[in-house]
Amino acid sequence: MQTDSGITEIVQKLIEGNKRFRLSSQIHPNQNAERRKELTQGQKPFAVIIGCSDSRVSPEVIFDQGLGDLFVIRVAGNIIDAVALGSIEYAAEHLGTQLIMVLGHSKCGAVTATVQGGHAPGHILNIVDAIKPSVEKAKGHPGDLTDNTIRENVRRVTEQIRNSTPILSEMYKNGKVDVVSAYYNIDTGEVSLL
Repeated sequence: MQTDSGITEIVQKLIEGNKRFRLSSQIHPNQNAERRKELTQGQKPFAVIIGCSDSRVSPEVIFDQGLGDLFVIRVAGNIIDAVALGSIEYAAEHLGTQLIMVLGHSKCGAVTATVQGGHAPGHILNIVDAIKPSVEKAKGHPGDLTDNTIRENVRRVTEQIRNSTPILSEMYKNGKVDVVSAYYNIDTGEVSLL
């Protein structure tokens, strides 16, 4: 697990940006011509965000960040596969990004569809199949099954990343990266750590 000081500061930076977003006091950092020019020399994002492709959950917006700040991977249901893991590895190993955040959200359509069951056409079945283990684990817990599944899915993906061999598991064990779980409430705009 990552040392506390550096990761704590990175998490705090995200939480502070989310607070600005919730209070409609965004500063829209790093969104100008000077920043674009600076980024022509390369990137050094301070966090990887694995989020849902839901149009209501744009990490750069809800964390009030700008160009080059976040390395974002978005897939319905914030699930991961080999390609997503490769992208995370690239950010951690080659760009030096120390924080990986798996960000789920309320009212997730992919999780809702999986919980409701029924026929999933085409490649949507791959998304449903990836979320099903979280539904099974969430069953029997008090509260809303869909919301519990959303949170369980975030935790499960977090563990998949922490245990992904050979690169991420070693980086996590050696304290070079940390992997955290978070939940975005669409109604309130608040991101909370799980």
